[in-house]
Amino acid sequence: MRRDPIVIQPYDAAWPARFEEQRAVLEPVLGVPVHHIGSTAVPGLPAKPIIDMLAVVEDHTRVPGERLESAGWVHAPEPGDEEQRKLSYCHPTVEHRTHHLHVIEHDSDGWRDWLLFRDYLCEHPDEAERYAALKRELAAQDDTDRPRYRAGKAPLIAELMVTARSGRPRPSAPR
Repeated sequence: MRRDPIVIQPYDAAWPARFEEQRAVLEPVLGVPVHHIGSTAVPGLPAKPIIDMLAVVEDHTRVPGERLESAGWVHAPEPGDEEQRKLSYCHPTVEHRTHHLHVIEHDSDGWRDWLLFRDYLCEHPDEAERYAALKRELAAQDDTDRPRYRAGKAPLIAELMVTARSGRPRPSAPR
């Protein structure tokens, strides 16, 4: 269980390069493209300083876990992983992660929305600022309660996703 505080930092222009460093490690191991998702993928958006990454695979049971671990990634199961046909990994450790990788099956729900949400925030800085203000407020109220923090963001995310989905096809990652 994580005990590190939820800290929302100003956007760091180094985040894209930190993503690229690990993308270059992961893509040869996984054999699929790796995407930068989450708040660190949105220029100007304050975030927890953890690079969220996404790999879409055909079968999560065939992910080469030993090779990921040899590359410095640690298996870090999350609630709901099995239902989503997903695996979670962290780098360099669960307790002091700088990167978080979601490996999810192509036919699973959710991952397309992660890309759509990222793209929507990139295209709508005013909405990104609303999201940032909420994240700062929730972290300031209690920086140790991760379930409460996630639940507190959920209504705004749902609202923004309705707008993001209207008139737009959902992204499709290459197989």
